[in-house]
Amino acid sequence: QVQVMETGGALVQPGGSLKLSCTASGNVYSISTMGWYRQAPGKEREVVATIVSGGSTSYSDSVKSRFTVSRDNGKNILYLQMNNLKPEDTAIYYCNVIGRKLKGWESYNSWGRGTQVTVRS
Repeated sequence: QVQVMETGGALVQPGGSLKLSCTASGNVYSISTMGWYRQAPGKEREVVATIVSGGSTSYSDSVKSRFTVSRDNGKNILYLQMNNLKPEDTAIYYCNVIGRKLKGWESYNSWGRGTQVTVRS
């Protein structure tokens, strides 16, 4: 079992900053991709940012100039630094981890339970 846990969600004012963390644990072994997704009330879950083991990143257009994703490969921790937050950033933010287990080289695609980010005056 690969476990994923997000932390750092909070209530923040527009223009403020927040940093989310995601930790993968269990039979992780080899992670290929980690990513942040979010889901606002009444909307579909959407990708925010992803990063591969080599360090290449990808961002959605709505956050590219404001958010920064990074990864500690040794500790299997994913971060999302969010600056200049806007009310439309309000959502539950989920962490996704893709990789392969040692036993049988079994692939996995695991999700955390999410952390709430609310941007409001």
